[in-house]
Amino acid sequence: MSKSESELRSESGELTQYIDAQAHLHHAYFLGLQLMVSSRCGPETMGQWMFNLFRRQHEAKFLSSFQKLGLQGLPDAVACAQYHVLANNIGGVGVEYAYEHDRKAWVRFRYPRWMYHGPTICGIPIEVSRGFLEGWYAHNGVSLENPNLGFVCVSEDMTGEFGLCGYFLEYDHVLSETERLRFAKDESPPAFNAAEQPVPPPDQWNRLRLAKANRNYALEYVRNGLCELAQVLGSERASELGCHAAKLIGLQYFSELAEQVGAVDGDTEAAYDFLERMFSGMGDDVVRSTEGLLQKDNRALRGLSGEERELVSLCWTELFAGTLQSQRVRKSLLVTSYAEGQLWSVSPA
Repeated sequence: MSKSESELRSESGELTQYIDAQAHLHHAYFLGLQLMVSSRCGPETMGQWMFNLFRRQHEAKFLSSFQKLGLQGLPDAVACAQYHVLANNIGGVGVEYAYEHDRKAWVRFRYPRWMYHGPTICGIPIEVSRGFLEGWYAHNGVSLENPNLGFVCVSEDMTGEFGLCGYFLEYDHVLSETERLRFAKDESPPAFNAAEQPVPPPDQWNRLRLAKANRNYALEYVRNGLCELAQVLGSERASELGCHAAKLIGLQYFSELAEQVGAVDGDTEAAYDFLERMFSGMGDDVVRSTEGLLQKDNRALRGLSGEERELVSLCWTELFAGTLQSQRVRKSLLVTSYAEGQLWSVSPA
């Protein structure tokens, strides 16, 4: 029997709640991991980590997303600025655009900043900003094979100015590596113009697709962040910090997540219900049996192999181990990997 339109709308709304919960969880984990690395390893490590992470994100996403966002044919500076507005807004990050001319276009990130949401901003050193400016923004011209294209930063996040802001500029000469990013703190952006803000094609970006993009945005920062942290600190130290941060975030966020997905703090069956709803928010197939909950093709691990897959798997498991330990009746968790997926077995602690 086919489902009615109202039933489909109801299921879509429920699924969107689960997807939003995963976006919320991974966003919190990324923030917590930043704070943990910052407080234990210092500013220099944070700067190198963010450079590695944003260069990896750039090389994976930048050019491949141009067609999806309808940016072909625009002048390079304009296309870069509009890319950052569209991609970030789709991911839940508020960014505004200003056109000055075909060779100069602005971006201004608005508060609250997604990268350092809430009080997190007080625990993040300025080296983070410098890391991602060098890792991503200064590399746009290289990726577009336009050696004249650079980025000029006029304000930063942690300096008490007015938030990350700057412009892409196509110069009249080829830029050296050190010229691709420069700072001009005496400049200000043009006035905001609501009519010129780029928007994604509405026929392609409905509420459900936007929710998935928002989740994937946060998830990719976690996956790539852990992998690049291992490059900076080594696998053992990255695993230690990544697992500890994951456990703490799971403990801290269970109540919020349970409310968000309509689960309860109860017995073992209630814990399975919570996990099933959360895993559904990843778009993963989940099968309940007497042995536990089989999660097929975990999205968090797709495309990863070797040490990277092992690291992300360990940390991702700790996220949910934390949620179970946070419950009134504490639960223990055993995760067993099989060819068809991961079996999550829950029992009273």
